[in-house]
Parts: sequence; structure tokens; C-alpha cells
Amino acid sequence: MLEILNLFKFALLLIAFVLGISCIVMAIISDKSGQEALQERIEYGFMGVSGLVITLLMVYAIS
Repeated sequence: MLEILNLFKFALLLIAFVLGISCIVMAIISDKSGQEALQERIEYGFMGVSGLVITLLMVYAIS
């Protein structure tokens, strides 16, 4: 039973990491300009950092 819980934790860790990194990359490569670009970069950056924080919490939960 404990192995199944660790499996779900690891799956959540991988999903959060991939989403976090992809959001940060999308914020960097945005091709919009002006106010819309700033808003999009802030949104993607926030989601990316949130994903990485969830990843760190899951690393702590697994260990």
C-alpha cells in the first residue's frame, strides 16, 4: 500500500516539474509585445514557479 502512495506522489512530482519547466520556457519565448506580453510573462512565470514549488514539496514528501 505504501508503494502505491509513493507511486502517486512520484507521478505528481513529475507532472508538476514538467508543467513548471514548460511554463517558464513559454514565458521566456513569448513573442508578444507591450502590456499583453508583460501580463503573459508574469502569468507563465507564476505558474512555472508554482510548479517547481510543488515539485520541491513532493520531493520532501517522498523522502
